[in-house]
Amino acid sequence: MASFEERVAILKEKAKQVRFNIVDMIHAAQSGHPGGSLSAADIVTALYFDVLKIDPNKPRDPERDRFVLSKGHACPVWYASLALRGYFPVAELRSLRQFETRLQGHPVSGKLPGIDATTGSLGVGFSQAVGMALEGRMLKKSYKVWAVLGDGELQEGLVWEAAASAAKYRLDNLTAMVDNNGLQNDGFSKDVMPMEPIDEKFRAFGWTVACIDGHKMEEVLAALERARAHAGGTPFCIVAKTVKGRGVSFMENVRGWHGKPPSDAEYAQAVKEIGGGLK
Repeated sequence: MASFEERVAILKEKAKQVRFNIVDMIHAAQSGHPGGSLSAADIVTALYFDVLKIDPNKPRDPERDRFVLSKGHACPVWYASLALRGYFPVAELRSLRQFETRLQGHPVSGKLPGIDATTGSLGVGFSQAVGMALEGRMLKKSYKVWAVLGDGELQEGLVWEAAASAAKYRLDNLTAMVDNNGLQNDGFSKDVMPMEPIDEKFRAFGWTVACIDGHKMEEVLAALERARAHAGGTPFCIVAKTVKGRGVSFMENVRGWHGKPPSDAEYAQAVKEIGGGLK
């Protein structure tokens, strides 16, 4: 059994590979959303390579943990993690957004192994995650449900309807992870529609909350382990402070990289900066 420090070191290297594949597939497609995919990379990497109870050889195992990327436009981070985890060939990542590809611009359940929920319309994925957790509770299943949301997504009213429902039904088998990168398509989230303090809002809705730096793998893994062990009748929320475009200097905290592919020169620079992803 690897130590916590060894697991963190492994996850940091995996996150580089995930980031490389995010940039690579979006460059190949000349379409996609790099900013929010890169900001969520550390969280999703830790889930898929350490925390989730899953088996790539049994993608529909009824006992598996469920993962929902509620901010579905960031699907390159999901696709990269699934491919590197063994759900489908890594080479297929370059088919992103191509005609008749399994890797649609937003994830489609049933089209690709490991995709548990069709998402894209913001807030809908989180609502599905609450339903999955409620099903697990009713059927007395031991699986956990994990959902990643964007901070801009929190502006959708159905997010809070779902949050209230999760608390009412005491869904301590549900963890929400907010990718709090501060930017959305139309600008800084605080200017479009301020939602801070996010942690206090979830607490007011009856959730247990942890706040972390979403790029410090030690904090990410510790929070996810805490969420897995959590019980007591309240859903769990991790508010992760992140940077949009993390890992590529010219993309970091720049609104224009919400949904824009890199040029050949930008791609070369991004790959150089990510570094270890080319192993």
